[in-house]
Amino acid sequence: MKIVVTGGAGFIGSCLIRKLNSQGLSDIIVVDHLDSSPKWRNLVGKEVLDYIDKDKFLVDLEKNKFKGKIDAVIHMGACSSTLETNAAYLMENNYMYSKRLAQWCLGQKVQFLYASSAATYGNGELGYSDQDKATLKLKPLNMYGYSKQLFDLWLIKNRLSNKVAGFKFFNVFGPNEYHKEEMRSVIAKNFDSVVKEKKIRLFRSCRKDFADGEQKRDFIYVKDAVDIVYYFLEHKSKRGIFNVGSGKARSWNDLACAMFGALGLKPNIEYIDMPLEIRDKYQYFTQADLRKLKSTGCKHKFYSLEEAVKDYAGYLKDGSYL
Repeated sequence: MKIVVTGGAGFIGSCLIRKLNSQGLSDIIVVDHLDSSPKWRNLVGKEVLDYIDKDKFLVDLEKNKFKGKIDAVIHMGACSSTLETNAAYLMENNYMYSKRLAQWCLGQKVQFLYASSAATYGNGELGYSDQDKATLKLKPLNMYGYSKQLFDLWLIKNRLSNKVAGFKFFNVFGPNEYHKEEMRSVIAKNFDSVVKEKKIRLFRSCRKDFADGEQKRDFIYVKDAVDIVYYFLEHKSKRGIFNVGSGKARSWNDLACAMFGALGLKPNIEYIDMPLEIRDKYQYFTQADLRKLKSTGCKHKFYSLEEAVKDYAGYLKDGSYL
């Protein structure tokens, strides 16, 4: 089986390649854009067939150089920064690129699996259902979420969502995210300071209905996330756009306590003001509705938050990769 993984040098993409390798799959074409980022390290030790720059790949694809040579495209490539303000860049990179890739795959009857995002849910006022009729009504809070939402809508409105597998990833964390700078998880960004200072800083709440540190997110370990993607690669008849989260909202305080617990330290949390530029875009609660995922027969057992943080701490201690 020959598989293309776009964003293959990125966080989830590289962890997915490790998963594929563990299943005996190595005919993998990595598509990405390696600039000065250290994300190339995510590929070290992985078994792959080839690497192609993302722009060249799309050109070659549309010239039919890969006709009959690809069995599946797993599209993890995108600008994943929720702080990105260049709308033209996001539209080209996250929407138009995805659309052209999907059109080729559907025309060639090649499996197409892709990353959407829980950022499409906005402030959560409409809930977290991944049913298509619910997706049509969502209002993202940032341009990144909107670019992801547009592609979901394009599939749904063209009656194509039942021909692909899409994944609305919630708060994914774990090994291989080291290159993501400000987009790294709170665990990755604070691990060294927790070890040295025995203290973590979390944002104060700006809402009376949430105490400081009690803002809640659906945290999902990257090992769980890639297992879900692999399930759909194996089960070609299972199609649609699905939430990929743990299904359990946990607070930032819970996350911090899990970090201290993994290090054998007593919790010590300091609350700081939330930056003004993100206050109107901040999600106070997310929780994946997993009923649609479970209806496919997927019976994946997720890591608990505490189990995942403890496992991740082993990678962070020595800077190792998955």
